[in-house]
Amino acid sequence: MKLIYGVKDRPKPGQLILFALQQLLAILAATIAVPMQVNSLTGSNMSISAALFGAGAGTLVYLLFTKFKSPVFLGSSFAFIGSMAAAFAGAASMSMGYLGLLIGAVFAGLVYVVIAIAVKFAGVGWIDKIMPAVVIGPTVALIGLSLSGSAVANALSTVTNDSGNYVMDLHAILCLICALATLAVTIVCSVYGKKMMKMIPFIIGILSGYVLATIFTAFSYIPGANEGLRIVDFTLFNSMQWVPDFTFVEAFIHNDFTNTGNVGAYIGTIAVAYIPVAFVVFAEHLADHKNISSIIEHDLLRDPGLSRTLLGDGIGSIVGAFFGGCPNTTYGESIGCVAISGNASVVTILTTAVMAIVASFIAPFVTFLATIPGCVMGGVCIALYGFIAVSGLKMIQKVDLNENNNLFVVSTILVTGVGGMALSFGQITITSIACALILGILVNALVNIGRKPVQKASAEPEAAPTEELLQETPDREEAAAAEEQQAGTDQSEEA
Repeated sequence: MKLIYGVKDRPKPGQLILFALQQLLAILAATIAVPMQVNSLTGSNMSISAALFGAGAGTLVYLLFTKFKSPVFLGSSFAFIGSMAAAFAGAASMSMGYLGLLIGAVFAGLVYVVIAIAVKFAGVGWIDKIMPAVVIGPTVALIGLSLSGSAVANALSTVTNDSGNYVMDLHAILCLICALATLAVTIVCSVYGKKMMKMIPFIIGILSGYVLATIFTAFSYIPGANEGLRIVDFTLFNSMQWVPDFTFVEAFIHNDFTNTGNVGAYIGTIAVAYIPVAFVVFAEHLADHKNISSIIEHDLLRDPGLSRTLLGDGIGSIVGAFFGGCPNTTYGESIGCVAISGNASVVTILTTAVMAIVASFIAPFVTFLATIPGCVMGGVCIALYGFIAVSGLKMIQKVDLNENNNLFVVSTILVTGVGGMALSFGQITITSIACALILGILVNALVNIGRKPVQKASAEPEAAPTEELLQETPDREEAAAAEEQQAGTDQSEEA
C-alpha cells in the first residue's frame, strides 16, 4: 500500500493533531466498550476515561520497547472480558474486585514476558516455518471478518427477530442512513479527496454522520414527535466524569484487606482465567504485526524484533490495566487507519497516546466522544474492518491456491473462523480466530509432511534485486553524465 508518511516521517504540527485525532476516533469505540461490558456483567463501575488513559499509557510503553519503529496503538482487549468478570466477581469464598483486575493483568503481562524471553533465545525463524503466508494471510483476514458482525450491528443499532433478521423500525432506518452517509463521505474523501482531505477521511466522515444524527435527534424533541428520531444521547452530558477513577486507586479504596478468605484459591482462579487467554491473544499479536509489517513493507518481527513487540504489549497491558483495569492489545482499527490514510508515522501514534491521556481529564471532550452514535462508528468500521480483511487476502496473493495443500489450509482457516468455532472451558475461552489459527497450523503441517520446499518461491526474492538493478542502470548512467557535465560547468565558472 502506498504510504504518504513513512514510519520515521514527522507531519507538520497542525496535520499531526488531525492525524492523531483520527487515530483516537478509530480506536475509541472498542476501547471504551470493554469497561462498559464488564460493568454490565459484574455491576462494577469501571471508568471509561480511565480506560482511555490506560490505553494511552500502555501505548507509550509499547513505543518505548519497540524503539518507536512500530506504528500501532494499544487499546482495551475484548478477549479478556470474561477473565475480567471472573477476577472482579471472584469465587464464592472471597472477592478482591478491582485488585483482582490488577492481579489478572500482571498474569497476562507475564505470559508475554516469558514468551518474549523464549523468542529472544530461539529467534523468529520458527514463526515463518509454522505460520507462512498461507496460514497468517487468511488469519489476518479473519480478524477483519470476525468484526464485521459488530460493524453491521452498530450500523443498524437495532435488535433481531426470532429468525435472526434485524427489525427495521424508524430508529433502525435512520441509524442505517447515518451509517451509510458516514461510510459514503469517508469513501469519497479517501478516493477523490485532495491532500489533507484524503488523509483524514475518518474525521470528516464521523463529523458528517454526527451532524446528520444530530439533525434527526433535534426533530425528536418536537412535541408529539417519534422518539425513534433520537439518535444521539445528549443526556450523557448530565453525568460527566471530571476525574478518571483509576483502577489502582479503586483497588485500595474498595477492598477489605482483612478478608480471611482463601487467597490462594482466589489468585489461582484469576490465573486460570487470564493466562490461557494471554496465549490466545499472542496469536492475534503475531497476526497484527504481520499485517502492519506488510503495510509498511518492513518486518517488525525482525526489527525491532518479536521479543520487543511482545515486551511492549505485555508490559503495556500491565500499565494500562494499572490505570484503566483493562489489559491492552494491538488494535486492528489502528492498523486499518494506517492503511486507509497512508500515514504510518510513529509520531502520530505517539501524539495519539498523549492525546488519549490528556483527553481523559477533559470531561466534555470524553463525553462528546461517548455521544458519537454507534451507527456512525459502524459506518466507519465497515471500511476499517474491511481493510483489515483485504490486507490479509493480499498476503496470499502469491500463494498458489491451485495446489490442494494450500487450498486445504486456507479453506480450513476461513470456514472455522467465519463459522465462529470458539471453544469455552469454564472461564477460559479460545476465540474463533485462535481456533482457526491453531487448526491452520496443524493442517499446514499435515499436508506438508515429507514435502520439499518449492525452489521457485525461494528464487524469486533473489531475482528481484537484479531486475531492479537493470531498471535503474540507465538512470544511474544519466546521473553520472549529469554530474560530469556539472563538474565541467563549475570548472568553467572558476576559470
